[in-house]
Amino acid sequence: MLRFEVSVEDLLRSRFALSPAMDLCSLLRSLAGHDRPLPRAWATRLLPAFERLRRESELNAALALHTLQSGPNFVAPPPRGLNQTWADDLAMIRATPLEAARHEFATTATGPLARDPRVRAVLDSTDAVSRIAEAMDQAWHELLAPDWPQLRTICERDVVHRVGVIGQHGWATTIESLHPSIAWRTGGIEIGHFRGGTVRLAGDGLLLIPSVFVGNIAAHLEDPWPRTLVYPARGTAALWGEQETVPQPDALTALVGRARARLLVALDAPASTSHLARSLAMTPGAVGDHLAILRGAGLLVRARSGRSVLYRRTPLGEALVAGSG
Repeated sequence: MLRFEVSVEDLLRSRFALSPAMDLCSLLRSLAGHDRPLPRAWATRLLPAFERLRRESELNAALALHTLQSGPNFVAPPPRGLNQTWADDLAMIRATPLEAARHEFATTATGPLARDPRVRAVLDSTDAVSRIAEAMDQAWHELLAPDWPQLRTICERDVVHRVGVIGQHGWATTIESLHPSIAWRTGGIEIGHFRGGTVRLAGDGLLLIPSVFVGNIAAHLEDPWPRTLVYPARGTAALWGEQETVPQPDALTALVGRARARLLVALDAPASTSHLARSLAMTPGAVGDHLAILRGAGLLVRARSGRSVLYRRTPLGEALVAGSG
């Protein structure tokens, strides 16, 4: 079992962040068959480009650094906050000192792929960091960048939901809501399936990162990362190619119309126009028009979160949905 000892000071310093680089690494591990399998539609779409990149770039050198349990820190640097971008991550990767990278090569590049002559030549070169960074950048733009706006929206919506839970129910409920394997017990966070003993946060707080690719809880326990929990973001149905099942209450439909009823019910947590359009298989323009009408009727409000504008139900909107169930 892994247990984080948490003080009041730790709670005050705990925060959320997004990590494009970490999600890219998770995607690469899945495509290489080392992590959670991708949905068939995603695998069919991405595997040809992934295999081409392995042949034409130095991507295999980056893949050689991943073990079954983890990967090197320098290709997934710790994020600074919710506004983290791939450009931020790439700059940190490129700034990794060669000696620090080589230390990681020695501890992580121990599998069969690391013994491939072409991979070994990259890892032993004086420009290994820049070559691996370039391969990661190519992988980002060809494999993940087209979908990242959608995936980022899912993560941002998750954070908005968690902050709401903190405000309404407190940190203990929020932490336990991250995953069924997590429990809050006597001043600490316990994760049953992890081995790690007891970790004291020592007033530094906990970094919480929602991810669209992890299917379970992951943790960072060693420097240079802060003590971190990575958890599955809510609402990944859009990622897995599944349309969210949204009930359509008859009374609410009769009052505001079918499309607007679906939107009101779908806003169980704040969401952006683009997320609603994808999850409900509607056009962004149609969603925007309906949201404007619902907002004008006092059923919704909107607020900016990072790069997104998120809509949520007002008390009147909540009452309408609750009364129609």
